[in-house]
Amino acid sequence: MNHPIVDIGVNLMHRSFHEDREQVVQRAAESQVSPLIITGTSLRSSGEAARYAARYPGKLYATAGVHPHDAKSCNEETIAKLRELAALPQVAAIGECGLDYNRDFSPRDVQRHWFAEQIRLALELDMPLFLHEREASADFIAILKEHAVSKAVVHCFTGTRSELKAYLDMGLYIGITGWICDERRGKHLQELVRMIPLNRLMLETDAPFLTPRDLKEKPANGRNEPAFLPHILQTVARCIGKPAEEVAKAATETTAEFFGID
Repeated sequence: MNHPIVDIGVNLMHRSFHEDREQVVQRAAESQVSPLIITGTSLRSSGEAARYAARYPGKLYATAGVHPHDAKSCNEETIAKLRELAALPQVAAIGECGLDYNRDFSPRDVQRHWFAEQIRLALELDMPLFLHEREASADFIAILKEHAVSKAVVHCFTGTRSELKAYLDMGLYIGITGWICDERRGKHLQELVRMIPLNRLMLETDAPFLTPRDLKEKPANGRNEPAFLPHILQTVARCIGKPAEEVAKAATETTAEFFGID
């Protein structure tokens, strides 16, 4: 494949990458996966992501936000600290933020409060949002509509047809992961992906999680990494019925414009 593709969601600061983080970035580049956007999920990880991304200008970017699992750790200073991180040139979005009613690691009212606060910050700074939603779509959609959000990507979409339609009707963007490569859990996604216009589609690994199940050569450690994104692209292209090059080009242009990256 000749066209580079952007991985919009890499948990590169995860402990499973401690031994070989630089090689993972290198392997991604060799596989035409560049730039990478490192996901921030807490104040600490957002700071780490921003610091690491600064070492690779133009090749690595980061998001700054607090995942709903960590919403209970937020306080008055949280938004001020996220605002400071957001001012850095390598920070391209606010998030990962949203709602997660599957695990309820943070109380739901606390999740909703800090989700809304991060939306306000993104709107204030005119920055895109990197969103997480799990088993919370009704409240999630209501909060986004209340704030008239449109410049946001629903990361790792695995939801229903009606949820996808609601997100697209609101002008949101959709991130597709290797979940689509799972012949058991991803079957519905293989059909739904056809509904996503090419100018709203983005690609991501969510590494080290969600390793594509149908990789011919499975990694010995089971870990997903950005170098596997072309495999996900091929699956998406096959499901949509378009050439992989065309999908790669469209996704890259959409991503670059959305995040304001080259």
